[in-house]
Amino acid sequence: MLIGVIAGLIGLSLGVFGVLAFRVSEQQRKLVDVEFEDPSLPDGAAEVLAAVGRAFVVVDAIDGVVRASPAAYAYGLVRGHTLVHQQLLEMTAKVRRDGVILERLLELPRGPLGQGTIVVQVRAAVIAEEYILLLADDRTEVTRTEEVRNDFVANVSHELKTPVGAISLLAEALESSADDPEAVRRFAKRTHKESARLAALVQDIIELSRLQGANVAQQGRAVDINTVVTEAVDRSQLPAESKAIDLVVGGHADAMVYGDQDQLVTALRNLIDNAIRYSPENTRVGIGIRSKDGLVAVSVTDQGGGLSPEDQERVFERFYRVDAARSRHTGGTGLGLSIVKHVVANHGGEVTLWSQPGQGSTFTIRLPELEGQDDGVAEARGPAARSSAPLAEQSLSQNQRPIRHDAAGAHEQGATA
Repeated sequence: MLIGVIAGLIGLSLGVFGVLAFRVSEQQRKLVDVEFEDPSLPDGAAEVLAAVGRAFVVVDAIDGVVRASPAAYAYGLVRGHTLVHQQLLEMTAKVRRDGVILERLLELPRGPLGQGTIVVQVRAAVIAEEYILLLADDRTEVTRTEEVRNDFVANVSHELKTPVGAISLLAEALESSADDPEAVRRFAKRTHKESARLAALVQDIIELSRLQGANVAQQGRAVDINTVVTEAVDRSQLPAESKAIDLVVGGHADAMVYGDQDQLVTALRNLIDNAIRYSPENTRVGIGIRSKDGLVAVSVTDQGGGLSPEDQERVFERFYRVDAARSRHTGGTGLGLSIVKHVVANHGGEVTLWSQPGQGSTFTIRLPELEGQDDGVAEARGPAARSSAPLAEQSLSQNQRPIRHDAAGAHEQGATA
């Protein structure tokens, strides 16, 4: 009997101890959960940031992007959940260390390719103890305005004087040859040709100045590169037919790009017109499209005479002509490739050239794919590219050698087909 009572008391004691231990464990678990609960933005902070009207990025203690505006993606400040530029990471580190508000004017790459840049006024400050807020104001247009004005004045003074002087001399010749109908017809034909060249030159200068001042980051939208190629080819059909040149399009891009469709059509049309202008009659101009590894690539390949290494280094300069006499004959102004370069730079991409004398030329435009296309936010977020991609060229004809691109973007000449 005594043994049973003792055993019952021992069991009761163990039960009470177990209940107390369970309650203590629950209280400790709750304390741990509260202690390590993820910090959050203050109430209403997200709404305030959305109403500020400036691009913003909120990062945590390890510089992971917690929240970012569509403009921050469009400017190329953020890719996925990562701050792209080292200058921004340096600002967050200094603000986190010193606890001060920091403001800087930064010139940052527009995209992962090419030489395009964006100028932003960035202000960094601590919010909610755990986070750092970056506010970015695009100052690119203000900075470019002065450059565009200076460039425009220089271009006009340098280039327009040649056709203007020629028209003036031809007018004098017409006046002095009033009694010679044959001479009048000859000089009138030359005057018409020079005036057409002057009009084309003025138009290209205006177009170049407009592109230099354009802000694709603020005014861009999702663009289907296949539509761009179709429209550019359609606009180039007439000059191609005049030389019996076939325009052959190959490939397809499933991804969209972020930018201005009219600008991209202008750039691609300039490449196609350039290929037509310098290709022999009864040949082909190939336009290849490909989307891979975060990049959309479009190549234009001709069967012309090709370019020397010296010409390849300067071909994108304003008003540079490989053969000035031939350019006057074909109507070239020396601004087409410069316009292409500016358009592509404005879109955060690059344009490259492969060419060999006697074997034609290939111009390749590469643009970053529009980020977030699969999750329904393509229209709101800007371009971001993840890595470079090779471009597989299309074979143009049986008598033209196929062109291959290696992973670094270099071109290699294949064997004769």
